[in-house]
Amino acid sequence: MKKQAVAAGFVLLSFMLPTKASAASFGFDQLYVFGDSLSDTGNIYNATGGTFPQSPPYFEGRFSDGPLWIDYLGDQLGLKPTLFSTIPSTPSTQGINFAFGGASSGSGNAVVPIANLPGVLEQVLGFAGTLQANNQTANPDALYTLWGGANDFLFLSPEDSSTPINNISLALNTLVGIGAKNILVFNLSDLGKILAATIDDRNPATLSKSTNEFNLGLATTVNALSQNANLNIIPIDTFSLFNQTSALGFTNVTESCLSRLDICDPGNNKFFFWDDFHPTTAVHKLVAETALAAIESKSVPEPAINLGILALGAFGAIGVLKRQQKRSALVSAGRVIDAQLSHTTVEN
Repeated sequence: MKKQAVAAGFVLLSFMLPTKASAASFGFDQLYVFGDSLSDTGNIYNATGGTFPQSPPYFEGRFSDGPLWIDYLGDQLGLKPTLFSTIPSTPSTQGINFAFGGASSGSGNAVVPIANLPGVLEQVLGFAGTLQANNQTANPDALYTLWGGANDFLFLSPEDSSTPINNISLALNTLVGIGAKNILVFNLSDLGKILAATIDDRNPATLSKSTNEFNLGLATTVNALSQNANLNIIPIDTFSLFNQTSALGFTNVTESCLSRLDICDPGNNKFFFWDDFHPTTAVHKLVAETALAAIESKSVPEPAINLGILALGAFGAIGVLKRQQKRSALVSAGRVIDAQLSHTTVEN
């Protein structure tokens, strides 16, 4: 798909903001996704004309060997949001996925040199602007997901963590300001521990320090918003989750599955990393399990009902492990296919 579709503007979204639909089994009737390659199910692939990420070996325009966490979660919720890059050709009333691989925390893309590719904050502000231009507010019965910030540290090398923290915090506050009630908020995994931390002159210690600063700043924002009894903000602690690799059964955390396709067969859940930056679909499934456990732990709030706020990190890896042992009907991991991405691979 030509990049002009991405540059067409957020004004095209006005017809995508429907009246309340029939509720899904979990109480959500739409799903809106904001983020980077960890949540991008095909936007950057469409924007680059199907050239990045190369698929195969990457799975259907995703930065992994199979479905992403948002695919797994969407299946559980019965919702499949439309890709932003396909609007208006395939409109959907089930929500929109705005995430772009390589998105910076603010505006623009940290990896792909194409104009008008929105950063995470830019995705949220564009969505908010469209709503306001049409005198609308965000659907209070939708689920909104926000996960970003890693690309700044991996590719833009900010001098400190304040800019990424401020960008993601502003994005979160903007969603709240336009009426979003149910928001999944993800912190960052330890960037100093990913395979890419030791290549291209990156410093693992610096990346770990930046991760900790970012997560503390994000937690401060979440804690402040937790004072609002009408909000259902659900923090997802991927930092703790990804630090429990051995407890979760991953035996190879030093090589990428992509670099060892001779032993990394389709459905293999022993490899933690798909490439130097991104986790395998087996890890994405755990993330989805974590999010689903958090959602199931409390009902979807109606306006003015105080449901409280989860503590950041309440759903760590061990809880997910126990949950997995009880659930036998999960979808099997996606297929693994071959070839390798260059060092311009998008973020963690």
